[in-house]
Amino acid sequence: MRFEPRLLDEIRARLTLSDIVARRVTWDRRKTQPGKGDYWACCPFHQEKSPSFHVDDRRNRYKCFGCGASGDHFTFVCETEGLSFPESVERLAEQAGVALPAPDPQAAKREKKRAGLADICEMAAQFFQSEYAGPRGEQARAYTAKRGLMPQTLREFRFGYAPDSRNALKSYLADRDVPETAMVEAGLVIRPDDGRPGYDRFRGRLMIPIQDDRGRVVAFGGRTLLPDGQPKYLNSPETPLFHKGVMLFNAHRAREPAFKTGEAVVVEGYLDAIALWQAGIQHVVASLGTAFTEDQVVRLWKFAPEPVICFDGDAAGVSAAHRAIDRIFPVLRSGYSFQFSFLPDGMDPDDLVKEKGLDGFRQEVGKAQALFDAVWEREISASRIDTPERKAALEKRFDDLIGTIRDERVRRRYQLDLKFKLSNLFFEQARQNRRDGKKTSDNPSGLGLARERVATSNAFGTERLVLGICMRFPHLLDRNFERFSGLPFTNDLHLQLRDVLCRIVDDLEAAPIAQLTSSFDEPLREIMNEMMLETIGLQEQRKAEFSVLNHRFPLLKSNPPEDFVEAAYLHFLDQLELNALEEELSGELANADEQLDENSWARIQALTQDLSRRREECARDEADLAERAKKIRTSPPVAAAQ
Repeated sequence: MRFEPRLLDEIRARLTLSDIVARRVTWDRRKTQPGKGDYWACCPFHQEKSPSFHVDDRRNRYKCFGCGASGDHFTFVCETEGLSFPESVERLAEQAGVALPAPDPQAAKREKKRAGLADICEMAAQFFQSEYAGPRGEQARAYTAKRGLMPQTLREFRFGYAPDSRNALKSYLADRDVPETAMVEAGLVIRPDDGRPGYDRFRGRLMIPIQDDRGRVVAFGGRTLLPDGQPKYLNSPETPLFHKGVMLFNAHRAREPAFKTGEAVVVEGYLDAIALWQAGIQHVVASLGTAFTEDQVVRLWKFAPEPVICFDGDAAGVSAAHRAIDRIFPVLRSGYSFQFSFLPDGMDPDDLVKEKGLDGFRQEVGKAQALFDAVWEREISASRIDTPERKAALEKRFDDLIGTIRDERVRRRYQLDLKFKLSNLFFEQARQNRRDGKKTSDNPSGLGLARERVATSNAFGTERLVLGICMRFPHLLDRNFERFSGLPFTNDLHLQLRDVLCRIVDDLEAAPIAQLTSSFDEPLREIMNEMMLETIGLQEQRKAEFSVLNHRFPLLKSNPPEDFVEAAYLHFLDQLELNALEEELSGELANADEQLDENSWARIQALTQDLSRRREECARDEADLAERAKKIRTSPPVAAAQ
């Protein structure tokens, strides 16, 4: 439905934006100035400790200076309550007392038809419920009792039973003057092409209504009660009311709990979703047994920025997750992703809750992999990288997948992280092969070689730390490329590695990583190994990555916020530039001992003033970082997604 700008302006004029936003945030008293319509709070769209979310009542706009979220009344309601734009307009218009125009005749006709089909589905739901409670529902009741479903759950989800009859539902609806054509259109009756009488689609099945965002019954899922019955689950077909590729089971119940917790759990089947809901995980939805679609992916982000896809750990569950990955990648955008939780082999969410309880399920979900890690594991587990051709093939598969990401910023972030991770993998694999090919070695670890060829200096540790951070957080290198590329490293190997990292970033899409890593000389290989890896096999590689970096920068083990890591990184860059300034001043002073003219004195004065200013700034930054580090060490760990 389209709305005139005048109508939207009238709604905005009648409702104060800060009043709508205040339902989700607490205003910061120090920065907020209500008299000026100026409000500040911690952002409701991402986690932060200092308020960077701003509401301007005069302009009817909000903006977060941390994550970039922005919009007006309607955008805020859409993003925080999971509503479509027309739904948000309807809700706010009702609050504002603004009458909405009648829809056009064709739209009204379509809506009336959909409402009529919803009424028929509601009649069917009532019929199935009565059959479940009656004599013919004994087998269905025995099944739900075996599954441990409680009476409250059965009522909430309106469990029913479809009798094993060709026309039980059809006759029930016909007695209520429902035309057979409408029964067919609602997906409840099948009409054969050869002209024979229509018959019930669902027969001898436990019935679970599927409801839309407004709670209306629009379709059904039926589970066979026969041990060898096929198909095991049968859903309604596509109808004017029901679109499998858009809908999520239990969405209307899960939406509010998901917004409150900032979390969402996605499972494969509706019985799994019902079991988790009964156990207390109310922010759970199911995908109705179909492969994920882009529409469902985008819709899930209205529930939480990083929903957890919780699939069985067997081959079928892993395969379903891998199919989901391919659907997710094209629509990835900043601040939104997915996590993947693979349950112990042979167990589904219902089994896990029954065996280990709610805490056991949360513990498993807390181990969820980030999307990047799931993709990495998918490709690496099925790849051999023992030849240049196979390495190139692996790199191409990653490039093709990442190339589908439409968001340029996210695509570049993935490209950076992937290139560095592949260089690490190829380097360690080649190093492992060389070590295996040597029967004896005076120095099997190889780490000493790098240390022998590296001369120490005052800046040695900071240089090594900056390079390690660049390799672990390549987006920081990318964001500060010009500054990093000109850093005055004092160590020759550090300079070589700086140039290699700059080459990867500067020529991101054209630089074949396998070819680049094969060109490294031995000292450069060893210094990369010292910063990133211990001497271990490839299978254990992930556990030991950046172990030396963590030793130099122990706070990284606490997973500090990204803005803290960036602030620390910039501080280390400042230190290296400060060291270079001190060297330059020392050189000028040494020359002044032999010959001091007006120009030399001017340079010395300028360097001294600049150095004094930079030292003060570095000292302040160091004190601020130390204070933040202290809070990070003492604060409790962030709870895992559930």
